[in-house]
Amino acid sequence: MDVQNSIDGTPQMLPPPPGTFIDREELIKYVGEFAVSQGYVVTIKQSKRDKVVVLGCDRGGVYRNRRKVTDESSGVENTRQRKTGSRLTNCPFEAVGKKEEGLWVLHIRTGTHNHEPLRNISEHPSARRLSENEIFLIKEMTEAGLKPRQILKRLRQTNPELRSTPKHVYNVKAKLRQGNTTVRNFKSLAPQTTAVENNFQAAVEQTRQRNSSRVPNLIGGRFVDSQSFASIDVVNPATEEVVSRVPLSIDEEFKAAAFAAKRALPSWRSTPITTRQRIIFKLQDLIRRDIDKLAMTITAEHGKVLKDAYDEVLRGLEVVENACGLAIVQMGQFTPNISKGIDSYSIREPLGVCAGICPFEFPAMIPLWMFPAAIACGNTFILKPSEQVPGASMMLAELAMEAGLPSGVLNIVHGNNDILNAICDHEDIKAISFVGPTPAGAFVHSRASAHRKRVQSNTGIKNLAVVMPDANMGATLNALVAAGFGGGGQKCAAISTVVFIGSLSPWEDKLLERARQIKVNAGTEEEAELGPVSSKQAKERICQLIQKSIESGARLVLDGRLVAVAGYNQGNFMGPTILSDVTVNMDCYKEEISGPVLLCMQVCNLNNDHSLDVFFVVMAITIQILLTTLHAQADSVDEAINIINGNKYVSGASIFTISGLIARKFQSEVEVGQVGINAPISDPLPFTSSFGSRPTFTGDVNIDGKAGLIHFYTQMKRVTQQWIGIENTTADGGNSGP
Repeated sequence: MDVQNSIDGTPQMLPPPPGTFIDREELIKYVGEFAVSQGYVVTIKQSKRDKVVVLGCDRGGVYRNRRKVTDESSGVENTRQRKTGSRLTNCPFEAVGKKEEGLWVLHIRTGTHNHEPLRNISEHPSARRLSENEIFLIKEMTEAGLKPRQILKRLRQTNPELRSTPKHVYNVKAKLRQGNTTVRNFKSLAPQTTAVENNFQAAVEQTRQRNSSRVPNLIGGRFVDSQSFASIDVVNPATEEVVSRVPLSIDEEFKAAAFAAKRALPSWRSTPITTRQRIIFKLQDLIRRDIDKLAMTITAEHGKVLKDAYDEVLRGLEVVENACGLAIVQMGQFTPNISKGIDSYSIREPLGVCAGICPFEFPAMIPLWMFPAAIACGNTFILKPSEQVPGASMMLAELAMEAGLPSGVLNIVHGNNDILNAICDHEDIKAISFVGPTPAGAFVHSRASAHRKRVQSNTGIKNLAVVMPDANMGATLNALVAAGFGGGGQKCAAISTVVFIGSLSPWEDKLLERARQIKVNAGTEEEAELGPVSSKQAKERICQLIQKSIESGARLVLDGRLVAVAGYNQGNFMGPTILSDVTVNMDCYKEEISGPVLLCMQVCNLNNDHSLDVFFVVMAITIQILLTTLHAQADSVDEAINIINGNKYVSGASIFTISGLIARKFQSEVEVGQVGINAPISDPLPFTSSFGSRPTFTGDVNIDGKAGLIHFYTQMKRVTQQWIGIENTTADGGNSGP
């Protein structure tokens, strides 16, 4: 027990240092725990619930002479009188907590005491009060007419360790008379095991107690129900049943999360990097342990089939694994003796408080792209999940706390545009990582940059594929079907448009045959290959784009709008849909569809006197025909490249061919961030180069690779040092420098 000694040798109990806290309960807990370490116990003296709380010293609960015997000279025998004022004189200690601008500020009005500290805090009656079950027993025995001492006697028959006093029973009875049947459970004041275990156990307990239908915020290591009355339903797209409700958090809750992140920053950034690394290693193990639960949560909220959900978690896990080794890549550089006796070196330091804004497409992978790398670099983090799919983010937060992440390092606040604006404007947030729609991404980049924040904004993406006549048909069809319809087309790596060079007919027939074999069902069904789209609104938008395309001249090869799934009549299902004869002027080509719709375009070899079909049937071997064909194909590839480069939202493009010359030309001239050759576009590994480019990415540093995982979340500091040795001392014996 850390009790200081005064000048005269008597023990001196220190008051808790003043501070600022997220809410009232945290302030009371802080004062109570500090008091225990000093040998005294605090109690609430006065409370105006939403404005102020006054805490005073409970003086150890020591009683003197409960019974006062009358003087024998009075001649009255065996009479007993109750002694008034049987407790010690009131202790002057007083701490005041006031709510100021949404946060609770602690002031110490009087920090002195007029009594000695308790030598063993467990001896205090408050160290073991009443459990929830005992509260209800008190209620029943009170209704039966028992007095407090009788109640305590009966309670001690089942719990001999009970140290409560009649005063505690009186307090409970007073609350029961007021109709408060949910009297709070008084926990032990004895010091607990470790801070890590405390944080995790407290979080788990709050998780179990919270309303399961309403998703809480995570602020300062505690799951806190939002005070907002407004919420958004999280709906299972396969059944249209409400899974949970996401609150539209108020501004004070966001400020509390930002304050918690700022308060946790000094301790976390000074935590040894090996300690941070061990927490990330533990998080990796816990994600692998609960990967099935995460996949089920993703499927229930997003709708994608379980296999896709499982693969998504694995891709996010790759970033966590990569973050385990960030200690190596964070090392700086050292240059000795740049001048006589002067060394220079650079170090990487964390930025501070960072934030992430996530889309609905990847409920687990995108958050794992963001916060593991940020916290591994020593930053604290505020995450805003998508309102449509919050469950995976909350599970990952619980796992991070179980791994030992200290309170306040990771915070989660739910909401919509108001929270997004608050993230962009808050002065303590130094960097923002955004993934989502193009208009929102442009807005975030513009608003956050105006406040001098780092921003990485990955927005709406369209990927195109070019199919040459010489492409391997089987492998190409497999790639087009997987990339076009996999994940319901609701992913950034989906191929939405295919440009066919030459005749389209043989490809179209085979593509139609493959697409019809895809099994549409709820994501939890074993045979499911394609689940529902995310919402009814998304389905309506996709259907409108399809209809407008047909009215504009597109040919509907396969219609998936009216697909029916047995047992899921309310689901938002769409089957594979193929549109041919699409042009660059149609809305379906210019806009991001985000659905299982594949657009087919055709580019003919106008400059070729020998059709490509004839060329591959006859296989003419003369040099003149070969050169003519290659020239025609090159012209067609130029046209395809112009189509791709003319769409400002295209981020990735693939080409399928056996010609190395054509593939090299395509690779060199197409203006995209990622190119596939005989392979569709895929999400890059965390240690590979970045893939965003053009308007689909705006910001300072991309979201993947070394730049996105290290450079974005750290800043360089150059240090030049000089130490003056004995041989360089001045003539008068003094040093010429520090």
